[in-house]
Amino acid sequence: MAREFQRGHKAKISDLTAGTDLYVGVQISGPGLTFDISCFGLDADERLSDDRYFIFFNQPKSPEDSVQLLGAQSGDTESFRVTLDQIPSQIQKLSFTATIDGAGQMSQIAPGYLRIVAGGEEVARYSFDGSEFSTERAVMLGDLYLKDVWRFAAVGQGFDGGLDALLKNFGGEVAEEEPEAAPQQPAVPAQSQAPAFAPPPQAAAPAPSFGAPPAPAQAAPAPAAAPIAGTTPPAPAAPTSPQTFTPPGQTFTPPGAPPAGQFAPPGAPAGQFTPPGAVAGQFAPPGAPGAFPGQAQPFGGGTQLAPVPPEANVRVVLTKYAEAPVGDRWTEQNTNLVRATLTKDAPILAKQGSMVAYQGDIDFAHKGSGLLGKLTGALTGQGMSLMRCTGNGEVFLADEASRVFVIRLQGEQIYTSAQGVLAFDESLETEVRRIEGAGLPGGGFFSMLFSGTGAVVVKTRGVPVVLPVGAATYVDGNAVIAWSAGAQAVTTTSLRLRRSGYARQTTEAVNLQFRGAPGNFVVVQPFEV
Repeated sequence: MAREFQRGHKAKISDLTAGTDLYVGVQISGPGLTFDISCFGLDADERLSDDRYFIFFNQPKSPEDSVQLLGAQSGDTESFRVTLDQIPSQIQKLSFTATIDGAGQMSQIAPGYLRIVAGGEEVARYSFDGSEFSTERAVMLGDLYLKDVWRFAAVGQGFDGGLDALLKNFGGEVAEEEPEAAPQQPAVPAQSQAPAFAPPPQAAAPAPSFGAPPAPAQAAPAPAAAPIAGTTPPAPAAPTSPQTFTPPGQTFTPPGAPPAGQFAPPGAPAGQFTPPGAVAGQFAPPGAPGAFPGQAQPFGGGTQLAPVPPEANVRVVLTKYAEAPVGDRWTEQNTNLVRATLTKDAPILAKQGSMVAYQGDIDFAHKGSGLLGKLTGALTGQGMSLMRCTGNGEVFLADEASRVFVIRLQGEQIYTSAQGVLAFDESLETEVRRIEGAGLPGGGFFSMLFSGTGAVVVKTRGVPVVLPVGAATYVDGNAVIAWSAGAQAVTTTSLRLRRSGYARQTTEAVNLQFRGAPGNFVVVQPFEV
C-alpha cells in the first residue's frame, strides 16, 4: 500500500522500498490549462549548475540516462525513470516541477498527485489540488534529495512568476535568446514523446515494474538491464519477472559520493549524529575534531582541517555557513537556528522577537493571549508572548543563541514548559495542565500539552539529556524542558538539597517526580531557568 504524504512531509527512500530504480509519475490537469512537467537536477547549493540535468520535453534524459522522461502513461500526465545509483555525485537533488504553459493559475487545477513506484508497486503518493494554491503559475511538487541517503519530500511550493521565477530560483538565467537555443540540439528529439521504454505487458498494471527489490544471487546489472534509447523505436517489453533489476543495499554510496562516515545535516532523523557546527553536505576527515562555529580547534595537537587557500574569496570562506537545503517544513539550520517554510493557510506561532530573518511574502501579527496566555501568565509565570507568521516564504528563528530542536508529532502528545517553547505549528492543539502537588518557584506547577500533527520547536541552554522515566526519577522543576504524555509529573520537596544542591536559595528545593510505564522520557537542560 502506498504511503500517503502531505506537504512538508519527507521519508527515506529505503523506508519506502529496497529498490533504487524508480518510476515517478505526475498527474495534473485543469480546464483549459496546459502544463510543462520537468525535473531539475541540482547541486549541493540547490543550483542548476549543469544544464544537461534540466530534464524536459526538449531534453528527455541526462547524459548517463540516470533520469529519463517517459511521457504520459498509466494514467499519469508525465512520468520519469530515476536510477538513483547512476546519478553522479555532483547532483544532490532532483526537483520535479509543473508550470502552466499560457494563461491560468494553479488555483484552477483539479485534484492531482505525484507518486513513486518501485517494482510495479506504488510506494509513495503526494496528493494536491487547487485549494492549496492561489495565483501561482509554477510549483515544485516533490524532491528526491541526497542527505546521507536518498530521501523523498513532498514540497508543494509555488511561484507567481511561472517558469521564469522557477529558473531564477534554481540559479538559471532567463535570456532573450534562450528559446532559439533549442534547435541547436539536433541529437535531442524536439517533441515530448516518451523515450522507447515499454512497461510490462500487464495492461492493468498501475505503472511500470522496473526497480524491483534485489535478488540475492544477482549483482546489480542496472545499466545493462535498462534498454532505453531516446531516439530509437519502441523497445521490446521489459521482462515480466520483478527480479530483473538488482539494486544495491540501502547503504549504497553513489559513485563519487563522500566516503562512509559522512555526517548527517541538521534535522536528520534520530540515530544519525551531527557534530556541533557541522554543515549540510560536508564531512570531517578522519580524526578531525569537531568545534562549534567560530571556536578554535581543541588543544592537544589534534588533526587540523586543511587551511583555506589565500586566493579564496569571501564567498568560498563563507560556504560552510551556507543555508541548509530545503527538505522539510521545519529545518534546523545549525544548533541555534531553525527555518520554517511557510505556505498559504499553514501559519505558525513563534515567540515574539525570535525572528532573525525572513524571505518571501510574510506577514507578522501579534497573537492575542486569550485564555492560554492568561492562565500561563497570571497563574503560572509561564506566559508566552506570541506572534503569528503567515504567507509564502521562509522565516528564520532563534532566541539568544539557545540550542533548538524540532519535535515532530504525528497524532501524538507531548508536555513542555512554556519557557522552553520557541515556535510551533498553529494546527496543533494546546492546553494548559496543572501539575499535582505543591507550587514551584517561578510558577512551574503548570505545563503546556501539545496534541495533533505538526511540530514544536523547543529551546535549551546547552546540550539536553533525555532520561528514561523510572521508578524514582526526579528533575529540578526549573531545568525540565519536555516530557512524554504518558509520564505523570508530581511535585515534591527535598530539604536535603537546600544547602548542597541549592546553595544560593533560601527556599526549600522543589523537584518534579516522574512516573510512568517503560518507554516514557523526560528532557532536561543543563541550566536552571
